[in-house]
Amino acid sequence: MANITDKLNKTDIEFIENQKMFFVSTSPKDGKINLSPKGLDDTFKIIDENKILWLNYFGSGNETAAHLLEDNRMTIMFCAFEGEPNILRLYCKAKVIHKRDTLWEEYISHFSTKRAARQVFDVTIENVNNSCGMGVPLYDFIGQREDLPVLYNKMSEEEHIAYMKKKNVLSFDGKETKLFED
Repeated sequence: MANITDKLNKTDIEFIENQKMFFVSTSPKDGKINLSPKGLDDTFKIIDENKILWLNYFGSGNETAAHLLEDNRMTIMFCAFEGEPNILRLYCKAKVIHKRDTLWEEYISHFSTKRAARQVFDVTIENVNNSCGMGVPLYDFIGQREDLPVLYNKMSEEEHIAYMKKKNVLSFDGKETKLFED
């Protein structure tokens, strides 16, 4: 039932653009595998059939950035929670782009919301796997959560940086994220 290709096609792109949520999985060479649900409008941009930019906001952890420093593999998964069943997995290689990096201005220009940005992930798709998704339940989308943008807008830039220095420089396994240093 699975269909594996080496790039996104028009149907895949339309499917991704209609989803409100996706899941990201990464792992260091040793340590915990991380799986995170992601959403928020204007954070996932398809650049071409093999390249994605994903804008990542600050949060309680920074596992993905830490993991990619050790092992650049990333899996991104989209599920159809309404309409025809489908699971779309993207098997990728990724790297972290921080505000200090030369590609930052070019990459951040793809997004309308920039203030809460922590990093952009430069993602290269190696394989695309479509599978049936018949076991995925149906859900009605109510809306995006506004908690993170509201929280960020209450913080000064200094408070935001202090929070990230406290919560985002090490992974839960104690691995460095290099958020504020090379």
